[in-house]
Amino acid sequence: MNTTDRTPADLLRSALAADPGRPLVTFYDDATGERVELSVATFANWVAKTANLLQGDLAAEPGDRVALLLPAHWQTAVWLLACSSVGVVADLGGDPAGADLVVSGPESLDAARACRGERVALALRPLGVRFPQPPEGFTDYAVEVPGQGDRFAPFEPVDPAAPALIVAGAELSGAEVVERAVADADGLGLAGPGARLLSTRGYDTWAGVGAGLYAPLAAGGSVVLCRHSGELGQGALDQRIESERVTTTAR
Repeated sequence: MNTTDRTPADLLRSALAADPGRPLVTFYDDATGERVELSVATFANWVAKTANLLQGDLAAEPGDRVALLLPAHWQTAVWLLACSSVGVVADLGGDPAGADLVVSGPESLDAARACRGERVALALRPLGVRFPQPPEGFTDYAVEVPGQGDRFAPFEPVDPAAPALIVAGAELSGAEVVERAVADADGLGLAGPGARLLSTRGYDTWAGVGAGLYAPLAAGGSVVLCRHSGELGQGALDQRIESERVTTTAR
């Protein structure tokens, strides 16, 4: 993190400038056996493509609210940083009926249909592949995002004081997200570059999304994000902690 970082998107830019090749997000889904590791550069590329989709094809504008009906997942992390890049408000688990756009996983498509704006569906399948049959009334993210540009520039600068994130009903500006992330990094024992946190928390609370994305990003570290970790026994989880060279955990 640099002292000039005022938004989550700033944190990602600083991470990219410092060490683009290091791991940033390693994702496990223990219900499917999936493991995906994204370097800072690869993650930033996904964010740029998603932000271009959001700002261009979906016509999202700063201040719009995007209901993210998504679990703790590497693609959710991408959407959170893409929203920050455009200046729209990412509302985790928010009411789609009151949102300007909705982004839904496969388990919440029925609820997402309440949104009158653009609707995007994520299959959340291994390797980010598309739905076998696109859900009616939705843009299939995996179909549309590959063709988007690898670089992103917002139409207007993002205001750090503007609302950026809603989680568990609490609204935070971009600057407040960064401030909380820095504080959490200290509290979670993320001691700078090389720190590696394993999180089994969901993204439905600040404690979950802070540990599962923002705090490691602010610290210059990385996160091992585990979904469905209840499928593992303690011995298997301990083995993962050792093999992934985890330095601290959030469970």
